[in-house]
Amino acid sequence: MTPADTLRAMLARDELITMPCCFDALSAKLIEQEGFGLTFMSGFSTAAARIGAPDLGLMSYGEVLDQARNITDAVSIPVIGDGDTGYGNAMNVKRTVRGFAKAGCAAIMIEDQVAPKRCGHTKGKEVVGRDEAFDRIRAAVDARDAGADILILARTDARHEYGLSEAIDRAAKFAELGADILFVEAPKSVDEMRTICDALPGAKMANILEGGETPDLSPAELQEIGFKIAAYPLSLMAAAMKAMVDTLQLLKAGSPRDQMLMKWPELRQRIGFDAYYEQSERYASSRRDK
Repeated sequence: MTPADTLRAMLARDELITMPCCFDALSAKLIEQEGFGLTFMSGFSTAAARIGAPDLGLMSYGEVLDQARNITDAVSIPVIGDGDTGYGNAMNVKRTVRGFAKAGCAAIMIEDQVAPKRCGHTKGKEVVGRDEAFDRIRAAVDARDAGADILILARTDARHEYGLSEAIDRAAKFAELGADILFVEAPKSVDEMRTICDALPGAKMANILEGGETPDLSPAELQEIGFKIAAYPLSLMAAAMKAMVDTLQLLKAGSPRDQMLMKWPELRQRIGFDAYYEQSERYASSRRDK
């Protein structure tokens, strides 16, 4: 099956999909190695990892697509790509969707923020008018229906600026236009999360950002409310940054740091050295005995 087919099958099951978010090929590999069946290329974490900058629309379409391609090449599980606002008007959205499909993504997220967009849990967010928001999703669906083998994850950030009712109305229209997954960003309470799931059809995604505006509920609670996917966009990035800073501080102080480090054999194995050497034995010219 294609990545999109695999994701469709996952969405058809009666269970919540816990989705740690990646930011590069290595983090995606670790997610797959730990048995998770789906990952999302977090725009926040990818901007931090690739260009060392905040998620404020600074990465170009080409940079994001290149990162998505590196990630999908590294894993066999489905990957959802972050298409932001589509990088322009409706015609740009169609090109973006086709590009992410060719890169091997199972789905692409398209949102209704004003470009350049901002992280969903930071200040200064604004959304475009309804007509433009709907045209973005209409164009994304058109690209999918014209042959791009990819699902459309439609996101609205209208809760911040116009309230929950407007966000739900937009998401309902996204579903009517043909979006496969709906995402109302940054509900502020359990009641709001429940209202979203009760009001909207189909698969819904919750975005669980530790320290963010949305309640950090357990997977069991999210499933009971009615969500299909629980995304964790910053868990790995925050953990990696803390570990790196702690290790650097130990190194600067001349202190032992063994407790911070993955053991050398496991490090080699997880990166892929062992698999590489095993496969290369088939080819005499590739062998290295010493």
